[in-house]
Amino acid sequence: MTLWWIGNAILLLMVFPVVVALLNRVLAAVERIRWAADDILADGGRLAGRLEPVPQLLATTDATVRQVAVGATRYAGSVAKLL
Repeated sequence: MTLWWIGNAILLLMVFPVVVALLNRVLAAVERIRWAADDILADGGRLAGRLEPVPQLLATTDATVRQVAVGATRYAGSVAKLL
């Protein structure tokens, strides 16, 4: 019975504080992950609000590319005639 009490004392005095310290480190890491996830969610919400004009901007870019393509085709045709 005495060995049983010695084992319990060792458990309480040595093993239990180590387990508590490790658990504390794990919980601190979980809190940091939670804060990072909250920041990602907030920034994602702000980004979603800024993406509304993207289709219109892409349409403008496509129109500009078409105009440049027409001019480049005319230029290439003129250069081909000179050569």
